[in-house]
Amino acid sequence: MLDPAYGDPELTRLRERGAAGDWPGVRAVLAQARDQADLVTMIDVVTDLPGSEEWTGRAVEQDPEDTLALLVSGARQLVWGWEARSGARAEDVGADQWQVFGARLERAEEQLFEVAEREPDWLGPWYFLQITGRGVSVPEEIATRRFEAAVRRHPHHPASYRQRLQQKCAKWGGSHEQMHSFARTSMLAAPEGSRLGELVAYAHLEHWLDLDNGEDGRYMRSAGVAHSLHEAAERSIWHPDFVRDRTWIGAHNAFAMAFALCGENRAASRVFAELDGRVTKSPWAYLGDPVAAFTRSAAAAK
Repeated sequence: MLDPAYGDPELTRLRERGAAGDWPGVRAVLAQARDQADLVTMIDVVTDLPGSEEWTGRAVEQDPEDTLALLVSGARQLVWGWEARSGARAEDVGADQWQVFGARLERAEEQLFEVAEREPDWLGPWYFLQITGRGVSVPEEIATRRFEAAVRRHPHHPASYRQRLQQKCAKWGGSHEQMHSFARTSMLAAPEGSRLGELVAYAHLEHWLDLDNGEDGRYMRSAGVAHSLHEAAERSIWHPDFVRDRTWIGAHNAFAMAFALCGENRAASRVFAELDGRVTKSPWAYLGDPVAAFTRSAAAAK
């Protein structure tokens, strides 16, 4: 089952209120966030709703001093911008799409920087500014500063590290070497049991995605990839100190897909069993329909 709320009751309630355009109801749920990282998770989940730019915009218009409303609006503007761009490669994006994309990201950056100025300790604006920065192609120095600003406010924040990993990908101006180095270095620098081991799985999936047909399979089935995946899983999702937070299934889905592509059926089967049918869009969308891809891979791993 693909659940954008990750099976979490609070996130489900948040999306229900967002779908109804109920900003006071959304705000009440956001106010229950456990910490800044949890708030980012909640905002990520609710701003993914189609049409949410309407009620987030109204919330800011009705109370310009509500900084939380401004943060949510900025986050929605960036998601709305990426929706206009679509997931196509740059050369396949039309001129009109680029124009709308740029305008929405510009609006997002304006709002997010305003939030950062009002609330210097908040993680949210710096997390979302990493994504807008990739969209507007900020220089590497600025991208680095935005990432560092985020992790200063919340060390080892998994979502910020995932965004930084994207910045290191070849498709965003980095390289496979930079990407793998960042993933492993970050994992080893974090406490054992940290979720950052997922970076290793995501890095291998990004590398696989960038290769031609045939070469991609050979890469994933190499001994070095299998070894690094096992090491990362033992240090993260299979470690006794791993915390199953609201979105823990995201890390497990990344390892499930990586182990499946790697031909490590026993390891893949173990992760699929832990997931018990809970699917996330990322990374399975790389294989087409996420639920269908998950189901095929789970069956093949048995």
